[in-house]
Amino acid sequence: MTRKPRPPVHHPDPVLVEATRGPLVESLHRGAVAVCDAAGEILAGWGDIERAVFPRSAVKPLQALPLIETGAAERFALSDQEIALACASHAGNALQVELVEKWLLRIGLTETDLECGPQIPSDADTARALLCADKAPSALHNNCSGKHCGMLTTARHLNEPTKGYVGADHPVQLRITAVLGEMTGTVPQHTPFGTDGCGIPTYALPLSGLATAMARLADPSRQGPTRRKAAARILAAMSAHPELIAGKGRLSTEVMRAVPSVMIKGGAEGVYTAILPGKGLGVAVKIDDGANRAAEVALLAVLRHLQAFTTEEEAALADHLQPILRNAAGQAIGVLRPAPDWLG
Repeated sequence: MTRKPRPPVHHPDPVLVEATRGPLVESLHRGAVAVCDAAGEILAGWGDIERAVFPRSAVKPLQALPLIETGAAERFALSDQEIALACASHAGNALQVELVEKWLLRIGLTETDLECGPQIPSDADTARALLCADKAPSALHNNCSGKHCGMLTTARHLNEPTKGYVGADHPVQLRITAVLGEMTGTVPQHTPFGTDGCGIPTYALPLSGLATAMARLADPSRQGPTRRKAAARILAAMSAHPELIAGKGRLSTEVMRAVPSVMIKGGAEGVYTAILPGKGLGVAVKIDDGANRAAEVALLAVLRHLQAFTTEEEAALADHLQPILRNAAGQAIGVLRPAPDWLG
């Protein structure tokens, strides 16, 4: 019997984050981090930053570019709140849901046109209110409903079918795929392909490519005038409305409130990206075991290493830089911290 060849085994990524309990390190999180500029130069890297990973929701600011570049945002007079929602993994709170619903109505659609599926909101108050009212969550509560509104808006603007807009061969997705390729310097169609949690295609891309794409948002000077304008609009909207990008208590919102000069975006399975306009840099993080708790600590450690925070901003983020781990009774039992032999 002929044995099938094993897939390549990658060299283990370094330990980036550790969790303690009492005096001991209880858990270790390995991962990779890339820091790039808009030319695609790798300024810093830890781990296998060329291994393809699914970026998940961390690329939403890139997926929003066609919404502006096609003229759809201008035609439907989208506000900065709506542009921010197109980049968001929102909590499904009352304000976010109301904005999405009104946006759909303005383009002549309803929640039934959303193909992202219903989702229990991560906002505890909203989830509790639905439960008490014996109501089921709808697609409006899906954390990706703003992104899907953006996709539907481009389809309406260009007179494309709205049904099936999540399909990989739909013009909406083909435009987004082209943008991902241009911004990351890759050819997404030639990489592994999967389906994201909200139903759209997700392409595995190298971490260095993701960091480069974020740097090209931070510094779009090498891009054409249409993309430069679109990138500026997206960054302005994210900076102006951090409460819409995620929600109360969530890292993207809390960091952007404390540090207006940095935009960050998380994705599922331990992926985070950061955009640093003042430095013209992009950062991409992937934790091997998919732990978002570790991705958050790793991202902030790198941003601190890059001197992205003032002393006051760093103090405001102290609880996120090294979170205290607590048991059910609220007792501090350990910490989540960057591995001491990683960044020094």
